[in-house]
Amino acid sequence: MRVKVISRSADEFTRERSNDLQRVSRNYDPNLRTQEKAVEYVRALNAAKLDKVFARPFIGAMDGHIDAISCMAKNPSHLKGLFSGSMDGDIRLWDIASRKTVCQYPGHQGAVRGLTVSTDGRVLVSCGSDCTVRLWRVPLASGIESIDSSDSADKSLASYVWKNAFWAVDHQWEGNHFATAGAQVDIWDHNRSVPVNSFEWGNDTVISVRFNPGEPNILATSGSDRSITLYDLRTSSPARKLIMRTKTNSIAWNPMEPMNFTAANENCNCYSFDARKLEEAKCVHKDHVSAVLDIDYSPTGREFVTGSYDRTVRIFQYNGGHSREIYHTKRMQRVFCVKFSCDASYVISGSDDTNLRLWKAKASEQLGVILPRERKKHEYMEAVKNRYKHLPEVKRILRHRHLPKPIYKAGLLRRTMADAEKRKEDRRRAHSAPGSMMRKSVRKNRIIQEIE
Repeated sequence: MRVKVISRSADEFTRERSNDLQRVSRNYDPNLRTQEKAVEYVRALNAAKLDKVFARPFIGAMDGHIDAISCMAKNPSHLKGLFSGSMDGDIRLWDIASRKTVCQYPGHQGAVRGLTVSTDGRVLVSCGSDCTVRLWRVPLASGIESIDSSDSADKSLASYVWKNAFWAVDHQWEGNHFATAGAQVDIWDHNRSVPVNSFEWGNDTVISVRFNPGEPNILATSGSDRSITLYDLRTSSPARKLIMRTKTNSIAWNPMEPMNFTAANENCNCYSFDARKLEEAKCVHKDHVSAVLDIDYSPTGREFVTGSYDRTVRIFQYNGGHSREIYHTKRMQRVFCVKFSCDASYVISGSDDTNLRLWKAKASEQLGVILPRERKKHEYMEAVKNRYKHLPEVKRILRHRHLPKPIYKAGLLRRTMADAEKRKEDRRRAHSAPGSMMRKSVRKNRIIQEIE
């Protein structure tokens, strides 16, 4: 005769020390847990509310400049290093961890318009409205040198004077060339005092320039004639040009999808394009209520940050039409430049009130050391929120953001104007001959033409 016996060893359930966790056996049979979905819904609701409770995105301000901050640059070989340039010609290197100035680079006689760092992180390139391009030595990343420990840290390695004022500069991701934007696009070498190549398409000023992260010889520029132009250094002439209805202030390439770039536009929106198909935008990113002045992608390529004339910083998903986060303070003025940190954990903004501000990329993220149990708990809560995010109550809590009154009123006014424009166009179409007025999608109606 066969007898079934339930056997259980006491060693498996006995704690060796009083601090050990008690082992718990769970039966995951859904028939035994009829309230599982209801319990998870409540947990998702509580997690969404706790996100709001713990949302403290502002970390601190870095003050030291005495004029508006016009540009910033990250050091690709040093996580904590950040360069900033101001309208009075002052350039500073900051240690983000301590939020203190490491060293200063005096020399420019006018506003610093562009900063960029070489691929190896050893040379800083700056340009400004005083018609000069300057090369500076960057202190070593290991135990950043102070001003006193290096006499040559604040001296220019080279200074090149040119015919016109400069508006922007960017360095190749791989190579020794950098490009400046001004009356034309000039390509420079570290060891040459004159440009090795120049590109010109029209007579208008070029206001921003960005090299492609995947193909070192491709760069994109935007001009005051409302154009976005693509250049290839291997050819002697520009490749393609896109004319839009309003001016593009800045451009950023997606580091994970190098064929895509996003343009920060004067009409309060950002437009994502595929460089191979410029006749239509891939996505239109709305929410700002004034001109978008700067844009920068996260190293992950999944989101980007924008700074606007409306005194706010917003974070967008790379394929999202609306921002997932908005940052603002009472003292922050027009945001001229923004950057993601090299580890995608922080956002840095530079504004008209002479301050650099450090923000968390995720407003409710816990800083410091997180224990394994805490990490699992956070991951579980994120998963539960993601599962129930479409339900009305959870969706309402997750989407809600407090806005300053002027921005809230301006948003209402913009929506009212957009609705009135749509009604006007619908009435015109209704009273016109059939087929005489073609509908244009939102992704196409800001584009005038593409020139090759």
